[in-house]
Amino acid sequence: MLQKLKEIQRLEVTLLLILMTGFCFSLSIFRYYISETKVFFFLNWNLFLAWIPFIISSFLLIFNIKSKLSLAIAVGVWIVFFPNSPYILTDLFHLKSRNSISIWYDLVVILSYAWTGLFCGFVSLLDIEKLLSVHFKRSTINYITVSFLFLTSFGVYLGRFLRWNSWDILSNPFGLFNDILVRIIYPMEYTKTWGVTILMGIMLNFMYFMMKSMKNVNREMILQENQKT
Repeated sequence: MLQKLKEIQRLEVTLLLILMTGFCFSLSIFRYYISETKVFFFLNWNLFLAWIPFIISSFLLIFNIKSKLSLAIAVGVWIVFFPNSPYILTDLFHLKSRNSISIWYDLVVILSYAWTGLFCGFVSLLDIEKLLSVHFKRSTINYITVSFLFLTSFGVYLGRFLRWNSWDILSNPFGLFNDILVRIIYPMEYTKTWGVTILMGIMLNFMYFMMKSMKNVNREMILQENQKT
């Protein structure tokens, strides 16, 4: 019964993400129709990248990986793509007044994409926590999650300000590693890097754990309803 309920909830979440993605795409198409400019078409690519962590974690759950080595490799691949989910939040930098269309519409467009991408990431992080729960205690998983979100914030910085992306791990690993290493060795010379990483990391942690608390409240309500019946 409980497993069936989880499957139904997962289906609902997936359908909502698909519908929200369609809504985002329709906003960008309508904007193009009105303004005849492709200003925010890049958001569709960014949202596609934001879906990748969700897709990866979904497959991991389906195949139910038990091996620690296999899980470590899979989570390593997942964390490489995970920063793409909250990255769209930084696309708010592109919000400015344009003559072709009202700024309020552009705000709705960017926020819609940002929320969808962020939710994809948070659901996938819940999946990863579930997979790790087989091997680690709850307190350990919380530490891992907090670390993941701060690491993700650093990844968002690399993408937004240094213009690195997930594929550069394969196409230009030495250049990427050099930019990372120099900031670790000389942190005081890169205060902007650590300022963005720390503050965004704190924000993402608050957002994620607040979402988890709502999920727990919803679970308790469902259990109470089941007890009544």
